[in-house]
Amino acid sequence: MLQTLKKYRAPYLFILPFFILFFVFQLIPTIWTVYISLTDWKGIGSPEFCGFGNYQKMAVDNMFWESLGNTVIYWISGLILIICCALLIACLLNSRYLRKDSARAFFKTATFLPNICAAIAMGLIFRMLFDENVGLVNEVISLAGGSKVPWLTSTTFSKIPVIILNVWRYTPWFTMILLSGLLNISKDYYEAATVDGANAAQQFWFITLPSLKNILFFCSVTLTVDMWKLFNESYILPGPGTSNSSLFQYMYESGFNVFNMGYASAIGVVLILILMMISVIQFAVRRRQGEL
Repeated sequence: MLQTLKKYRAPYLFILPFFILFFVFQLIPTIWTVYISLTDWKGIGSPEFCGFGNYQKMAVDNMFWESLGNTVIYWISGLILIICCALLIACLLNSRYLRKDSARAFFKTATFLPNICAAIAMGLIFRMLFDENVGLVNEVISLAGGSKVPWLTSTTFSKIPVIILNVWRYTPWFTMILLSGLLNISKDYYEAATVDGANAAQQFWFITLPSLKNILFFCSVTLTVDMWKLFNESYILPGPGTSNSSLFQYMYESGFNVFNMGYASAIGVVLILILMMISVIQFAVRRRQGEL
């Protein structure tokens, strides 16, 4: 009897640390955040219950809606540009043009380098590159006969450096993920397609993309979370006012600059609900397509 109990108890002991960490660092803080979002709390003293006052304030807060719109722009542009660039680079790394292992290893390393660079350091470099007066980008534009662009001082152009920095930083990671998927596609499919007369574009559309459906779905979900918690890039490359501010950044500033912890917690709850809604829609679409 004792041996039987040990037999069935052993598997649960292995996952017990996960549940302990989950409860301590995920579930309890989330419940606490929801509670604080219903209070007026400055971080000191006892929270004063105010019901849905923070959410009512959020509904008429122009800075909140502007930050939300900025985050949507970063999210959509990130999904399109990062995944497309990552897929293109992964296909090039997996192509027959890089037959030597040494060349392929070199380009893999060079491709992945931006991902291991510190975000703040890269943001400072991009700030210098896009400086209106002495930035390298404007110098190149001037040499080409164009006029200098106010990248960081104009609401029209201020988001472009942030988007470029996002693409530059996140593309390497998703390139490696997609490359691993490409390496697992059997070459027999391509050989059979070549025999049938399919060109490179047809092979990519009818073989490569269908084979990468699950990996592309994983990339879209992961990238969605990354874009909605964007902070470093928009913080280090600020535009005029809140033109570049992300929702995550506005939550941070509300909590630690203004010390309105109740309002910051309400923004965090809304952010969680938005991510849950997007994730549910993504999984529902995949389930309707019969992939899950």
